[in-house]
Amino acid sequence: MFKKVSTVFILGLYTVFCSAQQVRPSKSSEIYRELKTLKQLPKVLYLAAHPDDENTGLLSWLINDQNVETGYLSLTRGDGGQNLLGTEQGAALGLIRTHELLEARKLDGAQQFFTRAIDFGFSKNTTDTFKQWDADSITADVVWAIRKFRPDVIICRFPPTAAAGHGQHAASAVVAEKAFKLAGDKNAFPDQLKYVNVWQPKRVLWNTFRFGSVNTTAENQLKVTVGQYDAQLGMGYGELAGLSRSLHKSQGAGTQSVAGIRTEYFSHVIGEPAKTTLFDGVVKTWSGKGNADIDQSLDKIISAFNFNDPDHSLPALLALRKKIMALQDGELKKDKIKSLDNIILSCAGFMGEAVTNQAEAVAGDHYNFRLNLISRAANPVVLEHVKWLGQSESFNRTLSKDSLITIQHDIQIPADAALTEPYWLAKPATNAATFSVPNDTLIGLPEAESPMNVLLGLRIGSEKFQVKLPLSFKKLDPVRGDVVEALRIVPALEVKFTQPLYLVRENEDLHLSLNFKVNSSKQYSKGVLNLMYNGERLGGADISSLSGKNTTIDYVIPKAKLSSIHSSRLQLDANFVADGVTYNKKQVLIQYPHLPSLQYFAPATVTVMKGDIQAKVKKVGYIEGAGDFIPEFLRIAGIQVNVLKDEDFYGNLDESGGKGGPNKLLQYDAIVLGVRANNTVKKLDRWMPFLWSYVKAGGNLVMQYNTNQDTTVDQLGMYNFSIANKRVTEENAAVTFLNPNHKLLNFPNKITKDDFNDWVQERGAYFPDHWDAAYEPLFEMHDTDEQPLQGSTLYARYGKGNFIYTPLAFFRQLPAGNVGAARLFFNFLSAQKN
Repeated sequence: MFKKVSTVFILGLYTVFCSAQQVRPSKSSEIYRELKTLKQLPKVLYLAAHPDDENTGLLSWLINDQNVETGYLSLTRGDGGQNLLGTEQGAALGLIRTHELLEARKLDGAQQFFTRAIDFGFSKNTTDTFKQWDADSITADVVWAIRKFRPDVIICRFPPTAAAGHGQHAASAVVAEKAFKLAGDKNAFPDQLKYVNVWQPKRVLWNTFRFGSVNTTAENQLKVTVGQYDAQLGMGYGELAGLSRSLHKSQGAGTQSVAGIRTEYFSHVIGEPAKTTLFDGVVKTWSGKGNADIDQSLDKIISAFNFNDPDHSLPALLALRKKIMALQDGELKKDKIKSLDNIILSCAGFMGEAVTNQAEAVAGDHYNFRLNLISRAANPVVLEHVKWLGQSESFNRTLSKDSLITIQHDIQIPADAALTEPYWLAKPATNAATFSVPNDTLIGLPEAESPMNVLLGLRIGSEKFQVKLPLSFKKLDPVRGDVVEALRIVPALEVKFTQPLYLVRENEDLHLSLNFKVNSSKQYSKGVLNLMYNGERLGGADISSLSGKNTTIDYVIPKAKLSSIHSSRLQLDANFVADGVTYNKKQVLIQYPHLPSLQYFAPATVTVMKGDIQAKVKKVGYIEGAGDFIPEFLRIAGIQVNVLKDEDFYGNLDESGGKGGPNKLLQYDAIVLGVRANNTVKKLDRWMPFLWSYVKAGGNLVMQYNTNQDTTVDQLGMYNFSIANKRVTEENAAVTFLNPNHKLLNFPNKITKDDFNDWVQERGAYFPDHWDAAYEPLFEMHDTDEQPLQGSTLYARYGKGNFIYTPLAFFRQLPAGNVGAARLFFNFLSAQKN
């Protein structure tokens, strides 16, 4: 670790860092809280495994009541979780959850950190977890976070035992204790010491809990009262916590904002025990550090703070800045000057932005930017100079109170500017469970600072400040109003397949379609398209020109070439070579209303499923649940898919037949319920009787997995079964066929154990544990050293039709191009044709 040369651009103590796209003043109530936090010296690091694991109620109390700097260290970005919003999985979901955490932190005020660990899905214990995670590298990342943030108290959400409920939860406690022991040891991870100093926290505590029937609290533990009402917030800390946690929308983590106080419990883990407060033995004030004059100055500033005119505090704040700048403790000075400078700019009512009309830019091209600046303070703010990506310009211009100034400037994006994408996705992962980062000093950051900024030199009184304004895109949205987001650097040309995957049956040609998107004004009059498989050219074409911004080209790979490839799952790579430059990237753009636009780039690849894949259905009705890929997959397979709505259930037969008119649902060969439909579709209770009638009249109903949380229907099947938190997390777990001759295993595809090869992440989750005798289980499987489970697929005949409940993870297998999973799923859809 830390063997690479750091390229982080550091401006030193005089820089105000800003991760947002604008520098904007905080509200008076926020400035007041920041002043009280400036007076406090302790820091707390909360540590757990995933986004939404953190105790937001405790974080809100620590920040807003105790005025203590608090950070949340999530070991992972939640890549292995579910997604209630859309079809994103893996790295894309991790990117969404990262930014949901950042939105939550904007509300509760905590800082956010991560390690390089990848969430690989549910694990049952630490042994399983550390088979995937390298304990040393994850521990090193936690040590780095401790040495950078310098917390006095570390609080774990989970214990290192089975009570944690998840192997990754328990692992977070294991690495926390290891990192506590090593962070103050100069012989541990010595390469880090080129950038940070050793740091020894005072203690590690476990924030015990009551989760369902599990109660780990005890009256002899340290107790803290939280949730108090805060008049400046207009709510209690528990209410604020509910708002913060509810921003984890991809996880359906909407949480009540609960008013009133409650008790948090803490069990000692390691270090100096705490007897009365979390901060026993911790230096809390400047006076404790021998700087009573700073304490006195802050007391006067806080006492005299004017909520209507915060700029009245500027003279005293500027004088305080001189005192802090004279400190000998370099780390303390760096921390507090950064906070103080933000307070000073807020009190000055300073706003700055560097914006253009273009959402995307290409390296080397020119764009017109507007630098908008304003100050609302009577104390003058002077713009001394501006640095436009390397070109400096002097101004020495006083910003008149409450008067916006706009400076137009043409900026050329550097020719070597990197594409805009998360730093942890810029390089392939080192293995299945650890991200690779281009620069070790980035470890821990939720995202890298923008490398392209307009730098302002400001003077307020006799003090000088440097402010970084990221190059940004600004537009007026008719619904949302002003939208300001990061300027996204994209390739001059992008190549991608128009489908996320292709399915080609035996003895068929493969028909491909590719899209070329030109992002610059450059003309491509001649180029070569190459289609590659395992590093060798499988096909391609000369392209005389690319007309306009988007061009689509069709290409056929004949079956003779495909037959020479003895694999059921192919990954094809595309590249376009023109003027000696190879273009082989595709943009992945993620846009949801509660998040900024998120972008990363992936190789221009596509998965091809090839083999004996039969489906005897032509038309499927689909009830959408949580976002999954299956409807698109079925359309790719040539099946008509209609997403069912209220009107599709009108006019169906009742059980006696005839009263309701024609049965609309019987037009479908099968009806499929998407994953977690019972958790997300609130009309399902009205629809279920119609679905049962559809089965009884000869239909085929396939239901995917659901959970027991926030359910709409109590009884999902015509015969009862109960869902449990039973799962098989080992994707290669052995599968036993309970009845190999069952029709679901033989038509139209003969299913064998080979069809369970190469599954990803898991076999399935939320298996039923009890069911009516009318159901027949098809498979038996289990994780290592656990009891066999038979609830992975239940089949029942009802009237003239079929009902299938299957919590097998088809929503993961089909996007991954698993042919065996596709064959089995098609058998389920084809049950009524047999």
